[in-house]
Amino acid sequence: MVKKTITIELASGLEARPVAMLVQVSSQYDSTIYVESGDKRVNAKSIMGMMTLGLAAGEEITVTAEGVDEDQAVSDIEKYLKSH
Repeated sequence: MVKKTITIELASGLEARPVAMLVQVSSQYDSTIYVESGDKRVNAKSIMGMMTLGLAAGEEITVTAEGVDEDQAVSDIEKYLKSH
């Protein structure tokens, strides 16, 4: 299991389009991936779940991945959240 705290650096935060992109990135992997913010924990492959978090730029989330490609999954999610 890989667990990493990541600061959202997307200018708009995680609104509809960035959430959809994050779900696409997460869905490329076989690993089970969760995003945690405060006391909420949602499946990173679920658009509806991710939308409930309502995350803004500068907020910290914890990404947890478990599976055969967990390292690459967390790395690519971090790259996406920091690249825009």
